[in-house]
Amino acid sequence: MPRSEYVESIRSRIGHDLLLLPGVTAVIRAGERFLLARHEHSGLWSLIGGAVEPGEEPGDAVLREVMEETGARIRATGIVGVYGGEPMMVEYPNGDRVGYIATAFECELLSDAEPDMEELLELGWFERSQIRTLPRRTWIDRVIADAPVRD
Repeated sequence: MPRSEYVESIRSRIGHDLLLLPGVTAVIRAGERFLLARHEHSGLWSLIGGAVEPGEEPGDAVLREVMEETGARIRATGIVGVYGGEPMMVEYPNGDRVGYIATAFECELLSDAEPDMEELLELGWFERSQIRTLPRRTWIDRVIADAPVRD
């Protein structure tokens, strides 16, 4: 997905400098397995999510991001936590630097998910113990640790 008109207008003024953005991420689970996506720009595994658009509710943003990137419908059932800091800093291949402050939503998958093959190359279900062995965005470790254990 190309970046939004909002981010584009800011980038036209600040170039590649650091931009703080509100973000969302979906903690989609089946029992103790988590749905992760391998991202095209980094090749790393992560949770599915993205930026909140101006005027958009974060809960609506997580639904939109998952739909755009996987074609799946989800229902947000709660908030796992809010995350920021150094682990949430990203430098994209074009040199743009972004610091996300992300709300992680506990989500239920309502339809099939497939990677869009633009932003996401692959989807997979992983147990907590498997996630630490993946090439991944390490900030997800905090989110997964904060997700309540299910029987």
